[in-house]
Amino acid sequence: MALTCGCYRFSCQLLDTARLPTYKGSTFRGAFGAALKRVVCTVRERECDGCLLRSRCIYALTFEYFAAGKGARIAARPHPYVIEPPLQALHNYQPGEAFDFTLLLFGEFNNYLPYYIYAFEQMGKSGIGAKVDGRRARFTLRCVTVDDHCVYSGEQRQLQEGDFSRPVVLPPVPAQPVTKLKLECVTPLRLKTANRFKVDIDFTTLIKASMRRVSSLFAAYAGGEPPLDYRGLAAASAAVECVENNLRWHDWKRYSNRHQQQMLMGGVVGDITFCGEITPFIPLLQLAAQLHLGKQTAFGLGQVICTDLSATPRTQGEWIDEQKRA
Repeated sequence: MALTCGCYRFSCQLLDTARLPTYKGSTFRGAFGAALKRVVCTVRERECDGCLLRSRCIYALTFEYFAAGKGARIAARPHPYVIEPPLQALHNYQPGEAFDFTLLLFGEFNNYLPYYIYAFEQMGKSGIGAKVDGRRARFTLRCVTVDDHCVYSGEQRQLQEGDFSRPVVLPPVPAQPVTKLKLECVTPLRLKTANRFKVDIDFTTLIKASMRRVSSLFAAYAGGEPPLDYRGLAAASAAVECVENNLRWHDWKRYSNRHQQQMLMGGVVGDITFCGEITPFIPLLQLAAQLHLGKQTAFGLGQVICTDLSATPRTQGEWIDEQKRA
């Protein structure tokens, strides 16, 4: 059973002076949603609840919450996309500067790529970020690439035909033992236990969060959960210990158009190292590292890197290469 995932790199160029927040995921996600709704919504209602077209509307299916279905491990279906924004901490950009971001799409939502590209083009015309001299910064979409191969040219406004997604499957357990693993939080990671966000993340919390993320995406967009020993992995995770903890809580604010107010969206950043019999958990962690973890993954939160620190260490990139070869 495989989950298909498309990884699309959008390369853009600013036309105006831009003022963007330190973490840009919420800004990109909000502008993308507004642009897509303008593009596809025929009803022009502010709220989608109660709309007759909701179950068939590309905007609603992409951005609105839907029940996960009977027997699901979570209440709501995960969003079918992740936006990985530029990670530079810059606030001010000048006209002519370039920036890139990545859009991950899951399952059948790869079929809607032309709509998303068009929405991002419209987003460029409307502008992003805070207003400078009375207007938001406009930009042009130069191209969209997959594995450094151009699939859409902004100049020619032509999208190549084909399926650009790839299967993401549960990889095999590595033959070489993994006894020491470092987890680095590239973007803030928001994990909740007993209705509270965790600052100190133990290995069991990490494994349970990984199982929730992977199983929910597979159930929603691959037709069924992957073959994981959920109870066995949860029980065995208690024997893995933290040996170095460099995590810290980082608060950042986003403006919610839906709630019309500023909202705190904190999460943990930094890195943490675990020791123990980690080998059985590697397939799960490999998948989770590709798919993001925790809350608000659509904003690009929960992007993590796993590095093997055992006697024969491997990087996350090497693990992913192994998975592709398999």
